[in-house]
Amino acid sequence: MKKFGILPKIIAAITLGILVGMIAPATIVRLFATFNGLFSSFLEFIIPFIIIGFIASGIGTMGRGAGKMLGITTGLAYASTILAGLMAYFAAKTLYPSLLQNQSNQSFASPEEALLSPYFTIEMPAVMGVMTALLVAFTIGLGMASIKSNALLTVMEDFKEIVVKVINSIIIPLLPFHIFGIFANMTQGGQIASIMSVFAKVFVMIIILHLLMLALQYTVAGTVSKKNPYRMLKNMLPAYFTALGTQSSASTIPVTVAHTKKMGVKGKVAEFTVPLLATIHLSGSTITLVSCSIAVMMLQGMEAGFAQMFPFILMLGITMIAAPGVPGGAVMAALGLLESMLGFSDNMLSLMIALYLAQDSFGTACNVTGDGAISAIAERFLPKGDKKAAEADSIEQAI
Repeated sequence: MKKFGILPKIIAAITLGILVGMIAPATIVRLFATFNGLFSSFLEFIIPFIIIGFIASGIGTMGRGAGKMLGITTGLAYASTILAGLMAYFAAKTLYPSLLQNQSNQSFASPEEALLSPYFTIEMPAVMGVMTALLVAFTIGLGMASIKSNALLTVMEDFKEIVVKVINSIIIPLLPFHIFGIFANMTQGGQIASIMSVFAKVFVMIIILHLLMLALQYTVAGTVSKKNPYRMLKNMLPAYFTALGTQSSASTIPVTVAHTKKMGVKGKVAEFTVPLLATIHLSGSTITLVSCSIAVMMLQGMEAGFAQMFPFILMLGITMIAAPGVPGGAVMAALGLLESMLGFSDNMLSLMIALYLAQDSFGTACNVTGDGAISAIAERFLPKGDKKAAEADSIEQAI
């Protein structure tokens, strides 16, 4: 089962949930609704810790190291991530009115509000609000980067490891059961046909946007580095398919570094930028999160205006720092923003998790492949003196 990846588990959970929802009596499905309520409460409790663990250590680590090269690479990665979010927003606002026209005016009740309610619930209040957690994370992270505190950074890195352990040992293993219960409940409530229709349409649009984003990234990289963008992208295909299998930008770093060098980026530059970009460049994940969040909002009859979504996109680029090391980490890190900035309920968050994890490997592959383009652009923009200095740095000094 450990070798049974998260995508097959999610597909199996959705399929079994639909089948059980069609044939099981309400008393049985209510057991799963009870589990869902407990799991949602725990998720609400852990969200502030996920935010602090990922963001504080990510900013603290990112602020240490190699001067202009760090700044240029980080700026390019953030710009690419924001551009990806804007692309997804405008594509969704343009296409969803026709793609989801049969569902856009429906408000999908949560399973708990429908016929099947939990037998009991246990309140697990968070120790702080989402915005408080964000402010704490930014304050600690920027403070560590400013005073160069090795002691506090070590503490925050250990805290992050605890959070990662909770995600890997509790949240990720239990997510298929949570999604199973959600779909069993929605099937009993008669909502499943519309939900699955949305899944299929959103999935196809997201994959197309990933490919368009990669084409744009490598067109720019090829232009500034005076190389054939098609050949550059072709050289990075092994990294793309490796990421499809690992579902982790961090796990794919050796392959990404090797093929970034093969693409023509200088060795030490690639060794510097790729490990850094593996934690901060999330164009594919941002496309997925923005596309899925707008789809879920439309299912609920909510507006997704630019004034509301643009700040959300800007915050995503910061909040997801260091999340790629954990399968599904990007959506976990974004849960707090979805709740605080877009007003997502527990059931909407659950739908987001299901939508995101169903294509997580494709988002990761887009992230990883785009890292090669950002590395090539960063190398071109570095002054000669800084190139030599960067080549003298080790990977350990860079991240």
